[in-house]
Amino acid sequence: MDRKKAIVTGGSSGIGRGIVYALADEGYDLVFSYRNNEESAHRVLTQLQKKHPEGTFACYKAHLDKPGAGKEFFRQAVDKLQGLNLMVNNAGVTILESLFDLTDDTTNYLLNLMFCTYVQLMKEAATYMASRKIAGTIINISSTRSIAPHPGDGIYGAIKAAINRAIKSFALDVAPYGIRINNVLPGPTRRFTPEEEKSADPAHLEKIEFLSKRIPLERYGTPQDVANLVVFLASDKASYITGQNIVVDGGYTIPGMAETAEKAEARGWGWVKKEIIWDGDR
Repeated sequence: MDRKKAIVTGGSSGIGRGIVYALADEGYDLVFSYRNNEESAHRVLTQLQKKHPEGTFACYKAHLDKPGAGKEFFRQAVDKLQGLNLMVNNAGVTILESLFDLTDDTTNYLLNLMFCTYVQLMKEAATYMASRKIAGTIINISSTRSIAPHPGDGIYGAIKAAINRAIKSFALDVAPYGIRINNVLPGPTRRFTPEEEKSADPAHLEKIEFLSKRIPLERYGTPQDVANLVVFLASDKASYITGQNIVVDGGYTIPGMAETAEKAEARGWGWVKKEIIWDGDR
């Protein structure tokens, strides 16, 4: 049976790495991009080749904030794979600046990396698939910041919100060709493996500990949580889902603001867990 083919941007660490591993486990051949961390990228590549010797895997360096870099990477990747069933736009970075501190450099960098390149790669992937009558899938990694604003994320969140809206029109454009486009919106998600966290910035670990107590499901998200949704959306089980923005955040974006300081201290949104007794146990 022919193996499916996937391209993933930003696959050397964090959520992208989790997606790469999960797709390989599902039997995909794949190519992923990385920006600077060549050591991490080749470590991922070695792991893929060791665990799945029957597969075809490659990684290429790409500065996807540069005009035309997405198209160049896509052509390189699809030439290696000799086919395409799934395009995952994941490469990105969270840079926060308040309205008072905004810089043109940051705005242009984020816009090019996470909007222009995403759109360019969606166009390349959809055109490639449609021209070959491939009923493929395109998935973009957006963010819950697109629907739940925080101070300083005006540009980052707006770009993610723009992608959320754009895919609704794009999904209509490509639907007649059997191509589906969806977005995944992760909430707080671990970037590091347990081994990497041993040397991570203490402030990052403190943030995980603080937020984990305030997320309704009482834990931080993992790359695997996001990857599980990507795998599902790419599968035939999701063949009737397109143009959707799906949140995976443990309930993080559900609550409103805590009503009192006491409630805020308790859980962050004013709800306290209590012992539950089922009347059938009495």
